[in-house]
Amino acid sequence: MNNRYKISVNPVAGRGAGAKSIPQLRQYLASYQIDFDLVATHQPGEAFYLSHQATLDGFDVVVAVGGDGTANEVLNGLMMARKEGRLASAMGIIAVGRGNDMAYGMHIPPGLEAGLNTVLFGQRKLMDVGLVLGGDYPDGKYFGNGIGIGFDAVVGFEAAKLTWLSGFPSYIVAVFKTIFLYFQAPTIKIETDSQTMELPALMISIMNGCRMGGGFMMAPTAHTDDGLLDLCIAEEVSRGRIFSLIPHFLRGSQATQKEIHTTHAIQIVVTAVKGSLPVHADGETICIAGDKLEIELLPKQVEFICILEEAP
Repeated sequence: MNNRYKISVNPVAGRGAGAKSIPQLRQYLASYQIDFDLVATHQPGEAFYLSHQATLDGFDVVVAVGGDGTANEVLNGLMMARKEGRLASAMGIIAVGRGNDMAYGMHIPPGLEAGLNTVLFGQRKLMDVGLVLGGDYPDGKYFGNGIGIGFDAVVGFEAAKLTWLSGFPSYIVAVFKTIFLYFQAPTIKIETDSQTMELPALMISIMNGCRMGGGFMMAPTAHTDDGLLDLCIAEEVSRGRIFSLIPHFLRGSQATQKEIHTTHAIQIVVTAVKGSLPVHADGETICIAGDKLEIELLPKQVEFICILEEAP
């Protein structure tokens, strides 16, 4: 293997799973005589700069070891290099974080050993990448998995506060907290390539991948290489109705419910007509109370090292 690997490890990911993975990573990579440089990050944003510089330094592959936040930073670093006209490195993910939803959407299995094997022996595939402008990022931020607006975003904010709990259980606890914190939906105008709608919306998920929160199938038929964003829009409903909708989101059957609207688009504008927009992208805060977002899907931007789906 002649590839050079830059490994960016978030040591606090997965309640310390990132840090615990470092000795095993070094041992495993050395056993295969891999040319690698492993760096543990110490502050938010560091993985962005590491991945951007790795492309400039000629690394063939940049690997995010952590959760969705680490993966998002690495993706943004690679996209910045691409925007500058450079041939970006391929991207791998070793998913040891809280939700690992980007890895799931990119066909990368969770866990240290499975992730390592995929990085070293998986196949490369060009995947779509989203771009969102607005909130705290007027110049734009890239995302690989999806954007959550409203209820979904607040769930993510609350889950991040649960330092004593990780993985899917932390999102379940956050859902129950959010039901009692955030129940008055803003009135939102959604403009897509083909339609405009205005409604009080409890939640809007704009997906490149298919899952959020470690187990909620927001867009069960989405594919990260089909050139389309999948939208799932939930009307304002009562607290009791939120509880009854949760099993549908876990199964991915929410489109059968009358309060749920689904569609596809390449470009989307979301505006708060009344109230404001709490927003996350890949679990990273875009804004706590925004008023307008512009979202676009960019086709086939980054090579991900993954396990390719078998043909039916």
